[in-house]
Amino acid sequence: MNIAGHSVDIPQQMRALVLDGVGFDHVSIRNLPVPTPGSHQLLARVEAAGICTSLIKLIEQGPQHGLMYGWDLCRFPITLGDEGVVTLVQVGEALRDQYQVGERFVIQPAVDHPPVNHRERYRDGGRGVNKVAVGYTLAGHLAEYILVPEEVLNAGCLLPLPRCGLPLAHASMCEPLSCVVSAQDHHLHLEQPDPLAPRCSAKGLKKGGITVVVGAGAMGRMHVDLAFAYKPRAIVVTDFIESRLALVQKLFGQRAAQLGIALVLVPAKTSSLDDVVAELSGHKGADDVIVAVGVPKAIEDSQRIVGRGAVLNLFGGLKKGQEVVGIDATAVHYKEINITGSSGGSPWDMARTLELIANQQIDPGAHIARIGDLEHAVEFLESVKAQDIDGKAVVYPFRRTPTIQVVESWSGADELAYLQNG
Repeated sequence: MNIAGHSVDIPQQMRALVLDGVGFDHVSIRNLPVPTPGSHQLLARVEAAGICTSLIKLIEQGPQHGLMYGWDLCRFPITLGDEGVVTLVQVGEALRDQYQVGERFVIQPAVDHPPVNHRERYRDGGRGVNKVAVGYTLAGHLAEYILVPEEVLNAGCLLPLPRCGLPLAHASMCEPLSCVVSAQDHHLHLEQPDPLAPRCSAKGLKKGGITVVVGAGAMGRMHVDLAFAYKPRAIVVTDFIESRLALVQKLFGQRAAQLGIALVLVPAKTSSLDDVVAELSGHKGADDVIVAVGVPKAIEDSQRIVGRGAVLNLFGGLKKGQEVVGIDATAVHYKEINITGSSGGSPWDMARTLELIANQQIDPGAHIARIGDLEHAVEFLESVKAQDIDGKAVVYPFRRTPTIQVVESWSGADELAYLQNG
């Protein structure tokens, strides 16, 4: 069988990252039987998979996680991983007119569909469950093979890659980037070019406006990356960690100059974000403010820089017990501020992200900081928990290597050389 240029025989066993209880002591690489797809299912080989920070919450909460619905991990361990790119290796009998071996896809992990399989494993037999997730109760990407079940297909969550030459690691970044696409798509600006004209809404960041990103961590940098597509006149980025700001300059400074967009970096320890935004805007305030950190004070302080009719996006999730923050209702009322947020993307967001990657309007490789083997997944997760990785980690399940690569970015040429030397 020839898959993506390689002769592949489907083995009986595969390696997978498994969670069989609560806590990191219950996370390990195991040998599991390779699934056999049913008539309405697919089997795919995982070409590359990302390590998502959301896995920390899943590991620490287990059956109590909101997407687990009481699933007993001790009796029914799960395969982790909600980010990845896959190639079909086996097609269920009922789907052979729709799919072909060798086709390559990404999967939207948030599946808006009731459980079809193993309903007895859910609390109350799955009654009232209308959303399941890949890497949770559905098999995940941190394995050599992944079963693509009816839930994923019925919900339209299997999305084809736009062209064959897309780097695998870049495609595996589609899910986290789609969260950013979704978030910025939630920005709505009311426009009224004439006082007697009706208001109309413009979606996305304001063209020619001032965009502020609070937090220059991995997700904040993704927001900066996507913001260029909307062509604001200035992108302001602030963080307490100055090395992150230096990385923003290194990754995006040249693009900003080429596009004529001012990239303004504000070290929070030594500079006043309020003063910088006031000077840039003529004291009118920013048009779009994205809080990409889960810090209540950051949300409260960011309200001061939001201009009239602007959007405040609460992107960074807050810890349990910190969810309630102070909102200046007077400013919302008199400045007509829109406050928004989003949680994950939809299949459309994934498709839009693939389009942006294919058209080189965003660069997934700029956000990759570690490359390794599936065997490194536990170490990567522990590093993510300890905040020792400032960027994304990607594993190639079929590329065996004892060494983790620390990288500042990861291009298609980097990937090709890495896989050819495997």
